[in-house]
Amino acid sequence: MQYEVELKFPLANPTEIVAKLMSLGAVVASPVEQVDRYFNHPSRDFSQTDEAFRIRSAGEANCVTYKGTRVDSLTKTRREIEVPFADGPDAANQMAEVWQALGFRFVSEVRKTRVPLTLDWQQRTYDIALDEVPPLGTFLEIELLADEAGRVAAGDAILALARELNLTHPEHRSYLKLLLGL
Repeated sequence: MQYEVELKFPLANPTEIVAKLMSLGAVVASPVEQVDRYFNHPSRDFSQTDEAFRIRSAGEANCVTYKGTRVDSLTKTRREIEVPFADGPDAANQMAEVWQALGFRFVSEVRKTRVPLTLDWQQRTYDIALDEVPPLGTFLEIELLADEAGRVAAGDAILALARELNLTHPEHRSYLKLLLGL
């Protein structure tokens, strides 16, 4: 079972954090526009169970993602299942139609510009994202993927990197919850 272990921080000064990441050896990729369409289950309320189900379009690429309930209170750790499907906006719209035909209810859309970074630090490879999420602002997400046996160590590693970057006060709510005021 694969777990996504992450922490997200609001940034007042993104340039400073990116400079620090670069000094640690981070590699920056090209920005990508992401559109996440969130859906609610027909018989349970994901806002109550803290699950997430979405269609993500990143450029032309599409995937369906299910995120289970959180299993750690310090980091945002939960099971993640991600399945790519056909490229393009038509495919994303058709997938949304399928889910709605099955009774899933569209909740909201989150749009962001993501600058992906990769950092090899202390024998781990971190996926880092600098996200601009209108109207919420700029955030930095630090993520590792881990199996059941490694998820606590992954959380500790993310907390160590956050300390190295002088990041405090993580935001535990998702962008969706922030946008909905939950």
